[in-house]
Amino acid sequence: MQFTAAQIAMIINGKVEGDPNTAVHSFGKIEEAQKGQLAFLANPKYEDFLYSTAASLIIINTSQELKQPVNATLIRVDDAYSAFATLLARYQEVMTQQMVGVQEPVYIAKSAKLGENIFLGAFSYVGEHAQIGNNVKIFPNVFLGNQVRVGDNTIIHPGVKIYHDCVIGRNVTIHAGTVIGSDGFGFAPQADGSFKKVPQIGNVVVEDFVEIGANATIDRATMGSTIIHSGAKLDNLIQIAHNVEVGNNTVIAAQAGVSGSTKLGNNVMIGGQAGIVGHLTIADGSRINAQSGVSKSIKTPNAAVTGSPAFDYTSALRSQALSRNLPELEKRIKELEKLVQQLMAEKV
Repeated sequence: MQFTAAQIAMIINGKVEGDPNTAVHSFGKIEEAQKGQLAFLANPKYEDFLYSTAASLIIINTSQELKQPVNATLIRVDDAYSAFATLLARYQEVMTQQMVGVQEPVYIAKSAKLGENIFLGAFSYVGEHAQIGNNVKIFPNVFLGNQVRVGDNTIIHPGVKIYHDCVIGRNVTIHAGTVIGSDGFGFAPQADGSFKKVPQIGNVVVEDFVEIGANATIDRATMGSTIIHSGAKLDNLIQIAHNVEVGNNTVIAAQAGVSGSTKLGNNVMIGGQAGIVGHLTIADGSRINAQSGVSKSIKTPNAAVTGSPAFDYTSALRSQALSRNLPELEKRIKELEKLVQQLMAEKV
């Protein structure tokens, strides 16, 4: 499959510098790309490769100034990184559209409803009264429980398990091994020291344009719904507990965990291995640094926190700087103590 510079420029709303008929058939990193490949430059650290790469076509920022001649044809756009992402998404869309049909063996309940142009991989299971929208791609070994609903254009990768009654929106991507709708961690302590399981009768709702990484777990609500709102992006190996709400366009990096009934606002950014305790409210735009432990609600929008327990990012950095200086401060204090003792001895 080949595309010309002119065709690509139309897709990403760019301006061609060079031969508009330059054709490419695949993608490559700017430092490794070969003739016939498309690359992009967004990070200034890689600027030197702009002049040495063998790529036939390069997407660059409109603001990029050339320090010497470039052999490749260029496409200038406002944001090269975003434009390249758009192009990759279009390419992936074209490739997945070719996947249509139901492989064998699969189990599809008689009461299930399947949309048009779907792909259902081998050894998949579709439960009673499940509903699958149009253009959905379901890879092998996927389990969809009873009453599960999957919206149009969603992609579910191999080995995903979606328990009964859960709802998946449109244009969602769920990567391999993820479990959606497993029981929330609810146990009532008893007088004899044992724990009685609290039935989890709610569900999980994943809204439109959400992406969930591999081997993530999202627990069903005790009652009501655990909700991942539109545009949220969850990395691999994430734990979302029962009755949590993840706000619109919130991003969570790998190995982070959010405890039960916590509400994350919109556009929150959570670093890897961060932990958030239950029943908190995290304000819109909050930024939680990697490995932070959040034990109190963040009420101020757009605040940044770090540490365990997490507190204001700037104050935390100052504390860390002071901690590094403690050995030197101790030495100076001892010297001052000796000086004070000498002065007192002289007065006597």
